[in-house]
Amino acid sequence: GIPSLPANQTTKMLVEEAADVLKRANEALIKIITRIKTIAKSLPEYQVVRDMGGVGDTLAPRLIADIGDVRRFKSAKSLVAYAGIDTPPYQSGQFIGTRRHISKRGSSAIRKTGYEVMRSLKSHAEPKDNAVYQFILKKEAEGKPKKVANIAGLNKFLRIYYARVMAVYGC
Repeated sequence: GIPSLPANQTTKMLVEEAADVLKRANEALIKIITRIKTIAKSLPEYQVVRDMGGVGDTLAPRLIADIGDVRRFKSAKSLVAYAGIDTPPYQSGQFIGTRRHISKRGSSAIRKTGYEVMRSLKSHAEPKDNAVYQFILKKEAEGKPKKVANIAGLNKFLRIYYARVMAVYGC
């Protein structure tokens, strides 16, 4: 059966106290998220990232925070490697492996946020900035599984992200 507590004053007090704690935690969380958004909006790359397809007011600060200062990467390829969605080389003699998995050697936070961006991109109408959207559709039309197409789209998204943010900083 379902566990229950006796209906008495002590139980009522415990439930009310637990509800108060949850309310205070939720209020603190809202303050923190508001502060994060305020800080993110002050960054020069915020509007560029915000204008990219699939990135909204919630995902933009997360993406910027997960990646950090993009100028520390020498190329878009190194950003993709940091995200852990590059494929490690797999060859031996004459054999060259073609069906390889992502390396997962980088930041899992970027992969998670990036996957959410790809899901958001696919679940809404085609954005004005549709290069990644069209790329994912092309990969799916080629017969790639949806997850494979999304990761390939994330790879393209991060390369575009790198180029646009570096342009903002004049690098």
